[in-house]
Amino acid sequence: MKQQLLDRIENHTAVIGIAGLGYVGLPLAVEFGKAGYRVIGVDVMADKVAKINNKESYIQDVPAEVVAELVEKGRLSATTDYGALAEADTISICVPTPLRKTRDPDMSFIINAADAIAGIVHPGLLIVLESTTYPGTTEEIIVPRVTTGDLEVGKDIFVAFSPERVDPGNPVYQTRNTPKVIGGVTPACLEVAKALYRNAVDTVVPVSSTAAAEMVKLLENTFRAVNIGMVNEMALMCDKLGVDVWEVIEAASTKPFGFMPFYPGPGLGGHCIPIDPLYLSWKLKALNYNARFIELASEINASMPEFVVGRVVDALNDERKALKGSKIIVLGVAYKRDIDDVRESPALDIIHLLAERGVEVSYHDPYVPSIRLEDGGRMESVALTEALLGAADCVVIVTDHRCFDWQWILDNAGLVIDTRNAAKKLAGKARVIKL
Repeated sequence: MKQQLLDRIENHTAVIGIAGLGYVGLPLAVEFGKAGYRVIGVDVMADKVAKINNKESYIQDVPAEVVAELVEKGRLSATTDYGALAEADTISICVPTPLRKTRDPDMSFIINAADAIAGIVHPGLLIVLESTTYPGTTEEIIVPRVTTGDLEVGKDIFVAFSPERVDPGNPVYQTRNTPKVIGGVTPACLEVAKALYRNAVDTVVPVSSTAAAEMVKLLENTFRAVNIGMVNEMALMCDKLGVDVWEVIEAASTKPFGFMPFYPGPGLGGHCIPIDPLYLSWKLKALNYNARFIELASEINASMPEFVVGRVVDALNDERKALKGSKIIVLGVAYKRDIDDVRESPALDIIHLLAERGVEVSYHDPYVPSIRLEDGGRMESVALTEALLGAADCVVIVTDHRCFDWQWILDNAGLVIDTRNAAKKLAGKARVIKL
C-alpha cells in the first residue's frame, strides 16, 4: 500500500482531499492544484463551496484568477459532501479548533471531520491533521476513528500531523515558502507525508512523532503570546512610571544581540496566538502541571482592551467629558494591519466595552465592511470623513492599516488614543495619547 501511494504521489495521479477551506485549507488546496494534482475540497459552509466552484476567492492571500484557472482546468472543485473524498488518496484536515467559553479546547470540528472520513476510509489512504491542537490529538482522536476493520496504521493507511503555519497578509511567507513540519504515527506514515508535501512546499522538516509536531506549533505561538504579554505588562508599568514604552523599545532594539523587539497593543487577535497556548495549558492540567507563563500572559493580554477603554475614560475626563453619551470612532477592527480577518480581534472587545458603557461607537475599516456583535446584531463600517472625525469626542486607533492617512486623521480629529504608535512623531490638531 505504501509503495502504491508513493507511486501515485510521484506521478501526480493521486487525488488530494482537503477538509476545511478556510485560511489554511484553501491556500493549501491551491498549492496542490498548482503542482498538478486534482484537488477536492470539502467545507460545511455552502457559500464557500459555491464561491470556489464559481471561480471566486474569499481569502485575501489567494487571488481569484488563480482559483478560476484551477477550476477551469479541473484541478480544483469544492463540495459540502464528505462522501466525495471516497476517491481521495490523501486527506488534509484543516478545520477550526476554537476554545470554549470555559477555555478548554472545542474538538468538535476535528471529531466531526474524523468521523466523516471514517465513513469513506480505504486502504492506501493518507490522513494528515493540520488543525492546531494539544499534543496527543492525532493518536488519541484521529487514529482510533480511522482504523476501522482490519486497517493497520503504517501498513494499510497512513496518519500524520503537520501544523499549519499560515500568517494572513504576510507578503513574504506564504504556504509554498514556509517550511512544513511533519510528524508521522509510524516511520512509513512520515515517509508518505513527506513525499506528498514536498509537492506543495519548498522545505519539509520531519520530526520524530505526531506529538512532537503538535508541540512545535504550540511552542511557536506560546513564544509569541508570552513575549507579547511581557511587553504589554511593560507598557502598563511604563504608564505607571510616566515613561514612553515605545521610546524604550526603540532604544533597546539598538542592542545587536540578546534582544528581540516585541510591541504592545490593544490585545491579542487571530485564531492562533490568543488560543493555541491555552490548548497546551489545558492538556498539562490533566497531568497536574500549571503552565504559569501561559496563564499569566493570557491574563495580561486579555486585559488590554479594558486598559484601552480606561485610557479613553481618562482622556475624556481631562477634557471634562463623560464617557456615557460620547461619540467614539474605532479605526481598524481586523486583528492586525492590512488584512480582513477579525477572529479574536481586540477591537471587538473594545467596541463591546464602549457600547456597554453607553458610548455612541462606530468604526471604520476599509478591509472589513461589517462585523457581528456579541448580541448577534451587525455593525457596518462608516465612511471616514473630515466631518466624522471633527464630530467625534475620541478616535481610537486599534489597527494600523498602511492605507490610513495618519497626518490627515491627526489634522481633523480632536482626541486620539493611539494603541499602535501609528502616529509616531507626527503632529496635528489632535491631542494624541499613546498606549
